[in-house]
Order: sequence, then structure tokens, then C-alpha cells
Amino acid sequence: MSSSPQRPVPAHPPVSVIMPLLNEEHHLREAVGSVLAQDYPGELQVVLAVGPSRDRTRAVADQVSAEDPRVVVVDNPSGRTPDGLNAAIAASSHDIVVRMDGHGALSDGYIRRAVEVLEETGAANVGGVMLAEGTSDLQQAVAVAMRSPLGIGAARFHVGGEAGPVDTVYLGVFRREWLERVGGYDTEFTRAQDWEMNHRIREAGGTVWFTPELTVTYRPRATFRDLARQFYTTGQWRRHVARTHPGTLNLRYLAPPVATAAVVAGAVGGLLWRPLWVLPLGYAAAVTVGGAWTARGERPGVVVRMPAVLATMHLTWGAGFLRGTRRR
Repeated sequence: MSSSPQRPVPAHPPVSVIMPLLNEEHHLREAVGSVLAQDYPGELQVVLAVGPSRDRTRAVADQVSAEDPRVVVVDNPSGRTPDGLNAAIAASSHDIVVRMDGHGALSDGYIRRAVEVLEETGAANVGGVMLAEGTSDLQQAVAVAMRSPLGIGAARFHVGGEAGPVDTVYLGVFRREWLERVGGYDTEFTRAQDWEMNHRIREAGGTVWFTPELTVTYRPRATFRDLARQFYTTGQWRRHVARTHPGTLNLRYLAPPVATAAVVAGAVGGLLWRPLWVLPLGYAAAVTVGGAWTARGERPGVVVRMPAVLATMHLTWGAGFLRGTRRR
């Protein structure tokens, strides 16, 4: 395993937690609270980079900062995630940097264990499981889909697995020296900036390490419209990653655009030649049966929403990938 040059560090080195925020009024206190409640013995700093939100995110952030001197608020005028992350990194003070989102919650002991794993492995970045959990039936259906290979694929940070080197992790706990070595987050990437930077870290000889001991609770989108928008733009930017870094594409990322193209071709072509209807009908049957199996044991409202959730995730991601992005 490649590692960065080692130097003596405190048993519990000071940690900065960075959090880009935009329209996170409803989840912000929970997210910051999960950080401040950590049992980490070392010094802790939280940097909130707040964009021009449509809700009271800035007011809540300022209030949280006034209540606890460990919380610092900085501006992110563009509101874009990579700009916010870089602004927060610039305003942070410590050599260990924890990436956090405004709609998540760290598990108990997350920071303590992440720092231990950094030291044990010599990795540049350590991360764990994106533990999607919902409250409404729709949110829970999305959460179940995100935790299943049928939903987003079998990446370990979604479905779990053994500890070890991986291509990318959810959020991440970094050594600042590696963030500086690769130049931080690439501001060209509105989405997929984590995957893209982890790729550059690995290309530079660093290790990205997954451990299932670390979990971050994630709150899924609450409406089909928001879910479709999220996955469409994610597909667009995953295409942009592949275009920027040739050779990173694999079959897992090609499955949604292939499914989308087949469903559309079958639906349109079936108007002229009926046998082609087997494509969209076959896909509908697959997500219905697969969705019921994936959501087995969940309450009925979750089960009945699973086929539509899976189809929304697959087809909008695929459409976004096929559409791609315009180069900046």
C-alpha cells in the first residue's frame, strides 16, 4: 500500500470538519449536532460553508455558531459544492479534515475510529458506509434502494463489505497534506467531485480506504421530482468524470444508460413492431419483482413504491449519462 511520509502526531490530533450547505435548514442542526456530540478527545473544529439558500440555512448556521465557539461560518457565494468544500478547507485549521454534508449524521465514535484507521493504514482518505434512512414511505423506499445492488450498484460504501482499498468512499476523512498535494476539489465538477478527487489521489500514489465500522446516516430525497433531479444530474457528472479521466468507466456505470436506451427504443419502436415492447415490459417486470424482493420485510407503503423508485433512479441516471454535460 502506498502511503504518505509519516511524522510524529498526537494520539488524538486536532480535527476540522468541513460542511458545504445549501437549503439545509431542516437537517442542519442534526448534522452539526452529530459532529459536536462525538466522543473525540482531541480538538474539534466545524467549518460551515453556506451558499445563497432559499430557506433559513444561513440564520440557523449563524445561530449554531453563536451557541458553540467550535463552529465557524464562511460564505460560499456560488452555492456550488466544490467551491464550498474548498472554501471550508481554506478556513479550517487542522491536519485531519473530515468531509460532512448538511443532510447526514455521523455515527457514534466516527471521528475517533476514522483517525485510528488513518494511522493504522497510512491511507490518504478513509470512509465508510452511506447509511440511507428515511422517515416517510417514499424516503424509506429510496433508502432501501440505495442500500441494494439493484438500486445503485454494489459499491462497498452503499452495500457494505470488507475493509480495504477502494476507488472511492462516501464523504471521507483526509490527511490535509493529500488534499493540498492534489489541489483540493476540482471546481469544474458540480457533482461527482468526491469520486473525481479520490481518483486523483490514487493516481498520485495515495490509498483510499473503506471500513464498514464507519457509518454516516443519509436522508434521501422526499419527492419523486427531487429524486429524479438528483439522479439525472449525478448521471450527467459521472459521464463527465469518464470523459475527463478516460479508462475509469466500467460496466456498472454503463448499466443505467443501456437500460434507459433499451426502454425508450422498445417503447418507440414497439409502435411500429410490437415485439419490441418486450424491452420496456421486461424492464417493468424486473423492477417490480426485484423491488418487492429488495423491500421484503418493509411496511407495505414502502414495498408498493419500490418499482417506481427503482425506475426513477435507473432511468434518470441513465438519461443524464446519455445527455452528459457541457464543458465549462
